[in-house]
Amino acid sequence: MQTIREALDALLPAFRPIGVERVVATDAVGRVLAEDVVARIDMPSYDNSAMDGYAVRSEDLRDASETHPVTLDVVGESRAGGPAPAHVGERSAVRVFTGAVIPMGADAVVMQEDVTRDEHRAVFKGPARAGQHVRHRASDLRAGTLLVAAGSTLGPGELCALVSQGIVAITVAREPRVAILATGDELRDLGEPLAPGDVANSNAYMLAAQVRAAGATPVVLPIGPDDPDALAAAVREGLRADLLLSCGGVSVGEHDYVKQAFAAEGVTLGFWKVAMKPGKPLAFGRSASGTPVLGLPGNPVSAFVCFELFARPAIRRMLGAASPFRPTVRARLLREHRRQPGRTELARASLHRNDDGTLGATLHTLQGSGSIPSLVACDALVILDSRAAALAAGTEVDAIVLGERWAARDAAGL
Repeated sequence: MQTIREALDALLPAFRPIGVERVVATDAVGRVLAEDVVARIDMPSYDNSAMDGYAVRSEDLRDASETHPVTLDVVGESRAGGPAPAHVGERSAVRVFTGAVIPMGADAVVMQEDVTRDEHRAVFKGPARAGQHVRHRASDLRAGTLLVAAGSTLGPGELCALVSQGIVAITVAREPRVAILATGDELRDLGEPLAPGDVANSNAYMLAAQVRAAGATPVVLPIGPDDPDALAAAVREGLRADLLLSCGGVSVGEHDYVKQAFAAEGVTLGFWKVAMKPGKPLAFGRSASGTPVLGLPGNPVSAFVCFELFARPAIRRMLGAASPFRPTVRARLLREHRRQPGRTELARASLHRNDDGTLGATLHTLQGSGSIPSLVACDALVILDSRAAALAAGTEVDAIVLGERWAARDAAGL
């Protein structure tokens, strides 16, 4: 039986970027950049004012003070998008607005709050330092230097940077198509009535949501019945995608036919079973043509956890993401937790910020592999050592942070 680390080492090399495509930059939020983008223009592209105020020559105000104010002639104004401002000569000033061009001759801006103004003159009661409130050309970024690196996931900030450079189209990783095959005669599709013994096919929709969140395109296949020939046909269809995720049927039950279907379609398994809880019956293999296959357990929590630990980083590698893994943080358990040692456990938890600024983790009271409520408001998967039988309150643990929910709650002080 593989450890989690051994399983990752065995499967991740099978996943590489699968191609690129050109897309409109404004439609690329969430996509992974496939090549470095360098700046086309200096940022800012001209010296401009950081304040509303007056553009001056600092030397004219060298001796200005409360008791000896200096009066300068106001010879014009400079506003963003306006005409070229007047030249600032000796003992003159130009009214300037935030973002506007610094006039020729000026080397400083004095905030309007520090200036007394009549119709054509401005009175200054203090000196100005050269460069004061001036945003110099290329002070943020120089043309030809790196703007956004390949492997970056594009968010609103990256989009702003690209558009500010006039970049219309970019090259991004092609989104993998991930086939999802949920198996079992007991499954019923969304909207179908449930008779005793029936189970809603929630796994397929949960996995589809996880696939989308990872940056790929889910393809939900029809439910695979507990029939070897029908499952083989479903596997054959799933292998047309870039990755096949099956769910259920990889254990050792008399009606677990998925591994048999894999073999019938030329899928060679690299491993089966991982020493983790939940999620022990996890299978990984590749078809004869190289399509990777992950056989996830059928219990919902097991499928969820196995996706986060194995399928998600695999998909992120197919996208060429700079870091395929979710972030891990250190946290302290809020309450004592007792468990059965033997396998590494991934416990569902919510995170909170302690009064001293450290992170705390509250484990969900339901930790069974079929306990769907433990996935609700789940911030993290807390990693519990395989050897530990009891963990005292205050024990430090590693926690894999899931998505943006915790970041939003932490920012809100919750």
